[in-house]
This record gives sequence, structure tokens and C-alpha cells, in this order.
Amino acid sequence: MATKGSEMDRRGFLAAGAGAMALAGMARSANAAELTADEQANVQLVNDFCGAWPSHDLGKVMAFFADDGAYRMTETTELADGRDAVSARIQTILNNVNCFDVLDTFARGPMVINERIDYFSDFAIKTWHGVGVFFIRDGKIVDWYDYTITMEQA
Repeated sequence: MATKGSEMDRRGFLAAGAGAMALAGMARSANAAELTADEQANVQLVNDFCGAWPSHDLGKVMAFFADDGAYRMTETTELADGRDAVSARIQTILNNVNCFDVLDTFARGPMVINERIDYFSDFAIKTWHGVGVFFIRDGKIVDWYDYTITMEQA
């Protein structure tokens, strides 16, 4: 899918620096700013998205994505770019997801970063512990990149 220059810059930034940003974001200071109403809505969107996976309903999960959404399953996988590609990638694991257990969440503006443990049934891995980085626009996920901390093989 062809993208505009600003989207390429944003996606390039996500690929190059989001892992470091995510880890830095997880360390909260005692003086951390309260979330704005928009940030609270973005966190709720991501939490609802993570909560939709055990339904195994592709339509329900995909309803959270913008038409020009993108998804990178891990730092070593290729980007699924565009609604059809994201849907196809999600379909490969959707029926094996037991739940996404969100451990911590950080948000600034349109960015939401969560630390999760994902639990799988009949799949190559049993658990995946990592950080998800989400870019939100107009109440939809535009970019979702996951970064692995640890995983347990089945």
C-alpha cells in the first residue's frame, strides 16, 4: 500500500524508536502528568481492543483499525500494511488467543504503549510478554507494533 510521506516518517519513527520509547515510558515518575480526556479515550480504545481478542471475532477486532492501519506482529516480522493485510495477519493467530493480560499502560497524545502478556492455546508459543505501541487517530488504531520481552514456547 502506498503511503504519504508523513505516514512513512511516522512509521519509520515507530520502527526505529518505539521500543526505546516504550521502555522509557514504562518508568513512571511520581510527578507524571494526569492523562488528558483524549489520552484516556485512547487508552480505553486500546484496552477494549485487547479485550476483544478472546471473542475470536475477526470483525470485532478489525473494527478498531483505521482503513489505512498497519500491524507489525514482532520486531522481526514484516509490516502488514493496509486493512486487508492487517486482517490476514490477525487471522493467523486470532483463534489461538486466550487473552491479552495488560500489565501497564502509558499514553501521551495519540500514542498508547502497553506492557502485556498474551496467552495462547494451540499455537507455537504459550505466552508472549512484550510491549505494544499504538498510534491512534480519530478513535481508530492506525499503527500497532509489538516488541518482544520474552516468550515461552509450547
